[in-house]
Amino acid sequence: MKQLLLFVLFAAMMCWMMFSPIYKHVVIVRQAVLQQEVDYLLEVGASGTYGYVSAAMQQQSVERLGRFGLQPDVIRYEYATTSGVSATDPGMPVPRGTGISLAISYPYENLFMIDSLLGITPIAPDERMRAYGMKMSEYVP
Repeated sequence: MKQLLLFVLFAAMMCWMMFSPIYKHVVIVRQAVLQQEVDYLLEVGASGTYGYVSAAMQQQSVERLGRFGLQPDVIRYEYATTSGVSATDPGMPVPRGTGISLAISYPYENLFMIDSLLGITPIAPDERMRAYGMKMSEYVP
C-alpha cells in the first residue's frame, strides 16, 4: 500500500515538474505579445500623423494577435486620455502633450489547472492578463 501511495505521489510530482515550465512560458509569451502590441499601437496612434487609435488600427491589432494564437473575440481594449477626451475619434485627434493610455487584456483560460494536482488553487479561468502603456500625443493640428 505504501508503494502504491508513493508511486501516485511521485507520478503527480513528476507530471507537474514536466509540464510546469510549459504553461509558464505560454503565459510569458502571451504577456510579451500583448505588451508589444500596446507599445506599437501607442507609437502609431500617438504620432504626429494620427493623434488617435482608430477602429481600423484596432482591427489590425486583433488580426496580428490572432496570428499569435490568441482568440480575437476575447481580447479587450481600454483607452483613456489624461484630459478625458476620446482617444479613438478620428474627427477629434488628441492634441500634443495629452497622454493616451491603452490597456489590452486577455484571459488566462485554463493554463494553471495543473497546479491543482499539487493542491495549489489555480487562477480562475475568467481572470485576465493585462498589458498597459501610456504615451504623450505628438499630433499638432
